[in-house]
Amino acid sequence: MARANEHYFYVLKCSDGSFYGGYTTDVQRRVRQHNDGKGAKYTRSRGPVKLIYMEGYETKGEALRAEHRFKMLTRKQKEKFLGWAGDRDD
Repeated sequence: MARANEHYFYVLKCSDGSFYGGYTTDVQRRVRQHNDGKGAKYTRSRGPVKLIYMEGYETKGEALRAEHRFKMLTRKQKEKFLGWAGDRDD
């Protein structure tokens, strides 16, 4: 069982410039899985991916709610959330 702050919401930037938000207890392992083509179906054809944001939460539920809120945002709102002025290569 994960300890406190070991539930993470993370955002990847895909090679096509799109964003992918997800949940995990091990961010680095999950990013490797995405880049190895063993992650989410969405990222399989959009690799390589780059980790651009992550935030730790006390509980799985909190992290999953953060993921859901992110996925409900428009592209422009996601860019604002991430602190981007627009679509950059950073």
